[in-house]
Amino acid sequence: MSRESKNQYQEGHLFVAAIRILEHQNSAPPTLKELSALLGFSNEQSGLISRRLLEAGIVKIVESAFGNRWGIEDHLKVEDLPRDSAASQMDEALRQFKAEKDKMTQKIESIKEQQAKKQKDLFSELEKKLKKDLAKK
Repeated sequence: MSRESKNQYQEGHLFVAAIRILEHQNSAPPTLKELSALLGFSNEQSGLISRRLLEAGIVKIVESAFGNRWGIEDHLKVEDLPRDSAASQMDEALRQFKAEKDKMTQKIESIKEQQAKKQKDLFSELEKKLKKDLAKK
């Protein structure tokens, strides 16, 4: 399974497992950088996962003199994380964005058609007035 296809549930389990492994190896809670290195995630991706898990009450920040470190708050809450893949959530968001963009494009085309019709009617009206004025002379 590729990294891109992992869902929040799988990422949560990996993150909690990485905390346990690094705590065992180093006898201290790990930093986000250490977690990123072990998991092979970018710092940004690890930051996103950690914030999501922190908000869910699964992990906690352990403040130390050497910076923030990560610990496990309640590993059982990992089971409550959504199991649908992040890719499907992204696909849904892209589908919604495309639908809104298509709707906006249709609206713009409609406005352009209305403006073209108004302009045509205006020129037609002007032409009638000019012909009428020329006929008077």
